[in-house]
Amino acid sequence: MEQYAISIYTVVAWLATVALLLFACHLRRPTTRLNLPPGPKPWPIIGNFNLIGSLPHHSIHDLAQKYGQIMHLKFGSKSVVVGSSVEMAKVILKTMDVNFVCRPKTAAGKYTTYNYSDMTWSPYGPYWRQARKMFNIELFSVKRLDSYEYIRVEETKSLLKELHKSCGGPIVLKQLLSNVSFNVICRIVVGRRYLDESEARKLGLTVYEFKKMLDELFLLSGVLNIGDWIPWIGFMDLQGYVKRMKALSKKFDRFLEHVLNEHEARRKAEGGSFVPNDMVDLLLQIADDPTLDVKIERNGVKGFTQVDMIFNYVSN
Repeated sequence: MEQYAISIYTVVAWLATVALLLFACHLRRPTTRLNLPPGPKPWPIIGNFNLIGSLPHHSIHDLAQKYGQIMHLKFGSKSVVVGSSVEMAKVILKTMDVNFVCRPKTAAGKYTTYNYSDMTWSPYGPYWRQARKMFNIELFSVKRLDSYEYIRVEETKSLLKELHKSCGGPIVLKQLLSNVSFNVICRIVVGRRYLDESEARKLGLTVYEFKKMLDELFLLSGVLNIGDWIPWIGFMDLQGYVKRMKALSKKFDRFLEHVLNEHEARRKAEGGSFVPNDMVDLLLQIADDPTLDVKIERNGVKGFTQVDMIFNYVSN
């Protein structure tokens, strides 16, 4: 018990020392006067996190009522400017879009998208511009999305057959609609219904596990990870998010490697008669293009495939 108490005191003393050193460095740093918008006064270390409740959008709305349509908040050691009106959204997203196009480098981008290899998390530059062009012209053009209409029709018919078979008994409509959505996503992105039990077993996944992987990816891409905002305590992973991101990354990588190997084998077998059937086929074809400004590596293809799944997940 005595040793346990000593260790607790040691940790507290260590944290206090680090905090004092950081504060001293901050005081010695030359100050640059910035014309910041109005906002609440931040606390040491945590900034304005104390003002953010369990529903962050409600908390920020309440603060905007007090401080105006544009305000300055401090989250940990990071400054954040929040626009809360149509006019401010237009300035940020249209007038000054190039200044705001980059996302900060967070744990989610590092661990779930192959070290910022996808369009969502990659820094603004030649790679990002090439990815945006690829998504707009090749992957998500109106013509391309229209070409997948038959998939949506077939899966809708499959749903109606399932409902007809269940006639007279209890029907969990939410589950059936969820299955349709996931089947559409899988067929558009990877070319087959990976929610079929037989297909899932080939990957060493159950249907439930596959769904959970997509849900977890969607969740972890948007969590507020304290280590991103207070970097010097990031190694502690206080919320356990980084551990979950690493575990999810390993599961997804096994799945995506299987998908890419399968598609590459079909391309090789069909040779000159090969025609892309899905988004992974298109990504592999684009990655082989020697005229690309920035070469897309294998991890980039896997990262873009994840983004395709998320985009289709949201749209469905």
